Amino acid sequence: MSEFFDALETRAPAEREAALMAALPAQIAHAQSRSTAMGEILAGVQAAAITSRAALARLPVTRKSELLARQQAVRAAGGDACGGFAAVLRGAAMRRVYASPGPIYEPEGVDRDYWRTARALYAAGFRAGDLAHNAFSYHMTPGAFIVESGAHAVGCTVFPAGTGQTEQQLQAIADLRPAGYLGTPSFLRILLEKAHEAGADTRSLTKAMVSGEACPPSLRDWFGERGVAAYQTYATADVGLIAYESAAREGLVLDEGVIVEIVRPGTGDPVPDGEVGEVVVTVLNPDYPLVRFGTGDLSAVLAGACPTGRTNTRIKGWMGRADQTTKVRGMFVHAGQVAQVLRRFPELTRARLVVTGEMANDQMRLRVESAPVAGLTERLAEAVRDITKLRGDVELVAPGSLPNDGKVIEDARSYQ
Repeated sequence: MSEFFDALETRAPAEREAALMAALPAQIAHAQSRSTAMGEILAGVQAAAITSRAALARLPVTRKSELLARQQAVRAAGGDACGGFAAVLRGAAMRRVYASPGPIYEPEGVDRDYWRTARALYAAGFRAGDLAHNAFSYHMTPGAFIVESGAHAVGCTVFPAGTGQTEQQLQAIADLRPAGYLGTPSFLRILLEKAHEAGADTRSLTKAMVSGEACPPSLRDWFGERGVAAYQTYATADVGLIAYESAAREGLVLDEGVIVEIVRPGTGDPVPDGEVGEVVVTVLNPDYPLVRFGTGDLSAVLAGACPTGRTNTRIKGWMGRADQTTKVRGMFVHAGQVAQVLRRFPELTRARLVVTGEMANDQMRLRVESAPVAGLTERLAEAVRDITKLRGDVELVAPGSLPNDGKVIEDARSYQ
């Protein structure tokens, strides 16, 4: 039995990159012509010229806040629920519409594996004929359907357990003996702990695909000690599968149907491989053609190829949130403003705004990686004041000394 879902996973990296870049111009043109919102966002862009990552990086990033604002404005004017982002909404090409917090509404097309999660399930060990216990929510949100569609594409039968009702779920597991679990890692732990207390039989569960929250190695090992091999999956309702864990347990392998960039928080500027930044995704989905969608999640590219033989790029997994907006002396300060400061000094690339002090006594210090330069701290302080409308100190630090954690704003205040 093959270890790989299909031959795409083992393509030569150059072949994969060429295929993705070849598909990019047509996807951008499609987004411009069929999605009202993307047509406005990409107005004036020559789709045929977007054939490289460098060209892609010049396009604007659309973040969830903009998705929400546009949807609300379009609905208020009597437009469609998805705010003009979907290429088709009320025609035969859409199966369902879901609600995520905001609310943000996302469409589902008719493709058998619309969110492309079959690849992740296969890597987690799910195979045709398996019964999967799906404990993601089936209520309004797409989580359960995202993994169910992938399970069906693999050939699994799905028990739609949903969330809650722990005792009934344990009864179903004992009766139906599913081979694997789909859901959050925290609820899987609850099920296994309750099963131990009640003497319920969960021995049939030998694998799990978990998502929706972090699953640290300590928890993964805890599952393994109880006979369950748990694998993480990174997917969103907006773009579907982004990356998935393999048996190597070394980061997450990118999906074959997305173009992923890691950018400096608050900007659309790609960072060097290995540096932590925001995950930005362009998805080759004709139904919901999001171009440079900012997930708001932090991650970083891992060097080298996956030991399993999968040749796509790997990322470290979820490393926190990129939205670092904070309030200083009654005014909001966000990562984009730090980026504006740096743009005035092209020779500088990395900075970190540290906010300290106690309540009502906020202090800002911009720490910038740079060799000593006469007059630089004064000019930086002036730029900080001009852009944020707040005064702050500036400290020059040695290149490479700032933490590689994706933070552009660090709130180190005491709230006690």
